[in-house]
This record gives sequence, structure tokens and C-alpha cells, in this order.
Amino acid sequence: MSSTSARSDSEARSGSGAWKGLAALLLLAAAVFTGSILIGSTELPPGRVLAALFGSGDHVARSVALVVRLPRTLAAFGVGSLLALAGVLLQALFRNPLADPFVLGVSGGAAVGALLAMIAGAAALTVQSSAVAGAMLAVVIVHLLARSGGTTRLLLTGVVLASACGAVVTVLLSIADAERLRGMVFWLAGDLEWAVDPWASAITALFAVAFALLVARPLNVLAAGELRARTVGMRLEAWRTFVFIVCAALTAVAVVSAGTVGFVGLITPHIVRLSFRTSDHRVVAPASAVLGGTLLACADVAARTVIAPRQLPVGAIMALLGAPLFIMLLRRRA
Repeated sequence: MSSTSARSDSEARSGSGAWKGLAALLLLAAAVFTGSILIGSTELPPGRVLAALFGSGDHVARSVALVVRLPRTLAAFGVGSLLALAGVLLQALFRNPLADPFVLGVSGGAAVGALLAMIAGAAALTVQSSAVAGAMLAVVIVHLLARSGGTTRLLLTGVVLASACGAVVTVLLSIADAERLRGMVFWLAGDLEWAVDPWASAITALFAVAFALLVARPLNVLAAGELRARTVGMRLEAWRTFVFIVCAALTAVAVVSAGTVGFVGLITPHIVRLSFRTSDHRVVAPASAVLGGTLLACADVAARTVIAPRQLPVGAIMALLGAPLFIMLLRRRA
């Protein structure tokens, strides 16, 4: 009886700690969201920006706040959340801490489709549609080649396809016209200016968080290993296919919105697990979504301000921030 009560007390303390951690993350996200709107390459007093957000203010302040900064901030939070959630799902699916959204070949397929459209001189909407088509084609190819082959075959097929797409991207960059090359490089490095509809990624991220909470218990079983999954009667192949398709869809939306932004899906789940000291996906999934969006929004602020008025690719800034963070995580885990 005493051991049962001790266990319940421990679970209550861990649950209370998780809620406090999530509350702290939400406060940090709110602070970063506000700072991202108030800070930018154009120097505007915070009062003018806030007045524009509340419907007043001058034309310049409204253009900067409502047309540039607010959409980019929404896109940063949406894309970061999607990539972080995809990383959580993939690391549970493959039981591999190095799994991230770009090992599936989805981003490579999207890159090939987008660059082909850019070379043809297509408009932004056509470029995004081509990226979606390329991403979906990559998903179909990986699924057909790795069907009924287990997670190892799925992972290897995704890695091989991603490498092949990388080679095609190199060829396309080498034959592209000089006037289009800069835009292509920025898209590949990650650029939130392509997020013409930031609400798409932001709303998708909200639905993705709800979905991750609904499937948190099956994810815990998947992460525990194949033997545990079969012991509890889980339909393993069906769940693998389902999680893979969801991850591919989340990655496709993120890549179409902002290009190829790396490290978010890789490092965010590790930071959450180490900070919250749990691998329970009921905590890891929502916390990773909030932290992923916050990290990418911070990177976007840096991309807009480091060498203002010129801007840097947000994916490059994220890589510069993510590489040291990942090394620190490795040292801490050791």
C-alpha cells in the first residue's frame, strides 16, 4: 500500500513539474513572439509598432508590422513547431536519436520540384505547388520501396533518396541562370519570405499538436521497441505506415512554407527530454512544438537584424545555433 502511494506521489510531482515547464515554455514563446514583431531590420519605436498592431499608427508602421513582421513570426512558429513534431514522431518510430524530418527524402523531393519551377521562371505559388508535388512523389517512392520491410529499410530508403535528390539539386544549381541562382540558394538554405500564407503552417501546427497528444500512448509503445509493441497487441506495420505518412505531411508543409530548415527537428526533442527528464510523449510532443517554434523565431530575428538592412537565410542561422547546441547536448548526455 505504501509503495502504491509513493508511486502516485511521484507521478503527481512529475506531472506538476511538467505543467510548470510547459507554462515556462509558453511564457518564453510569448516573449519571443512579441520581440520578433517589435525588432527587425527597419528601426521603428515599439510604440509605433504596437499602435499599428491595434489598428492605428502610420502607414509605414502598419506595413512593417502587419505585412512583414507578423506573417514571418507566425510562419516561424508554425514551421518550427511542424519540424519539431516531425522529429519527435520519427525518433519514436525509428528509435534513433539522430532521426529528423529530412531523412525521409521529403525535403529533397520538395527541393527538386521547387528548383525545377524556379529554373522555368514560375511564380511563387507555382514554385510552392511544385515543391508539394516533389515532396509527395518522394513519399510515394520511399513507401513503395520500403513497404513491409520494417523501420530499418524505411530509414535506409529515405537516406538513399535524400542523397539522390541532393545530387539532382547540385546539377540544377550548376545549370541555373545567374539571376535566379540567389533565390534558389536562399530557398535551399531556408527563407521565411517564401511563406506567403503563414496561417497554413501555424494552423497545421495546432492540429498536429492535438494529433500528437491523441497518439501519445501508441508513440510511447513504439519507442519502447518492437517486442513491447507486439506484446500489447499493436498493429505494428499499420502504425509505422501511419506515423510515416503524418511525418511526411508535416515536413512537406514546413518545407513548402520556408524551404529546407535543418536542426529544428533534430535537437528540439533532445532538449525537451533532457530539460523535462521524461520521454513521455504526452509531455515531449507539446513541449517540442512550443520550443521548436520559439527557436526558429529567435533564428529569424537574428537573420533579420545581424547585418540589417540585408537579411540572412534563416536556415543558415538555425544551423549555426543548432550545431553548438547539439554538441552541448551530446556532452550532457555523456
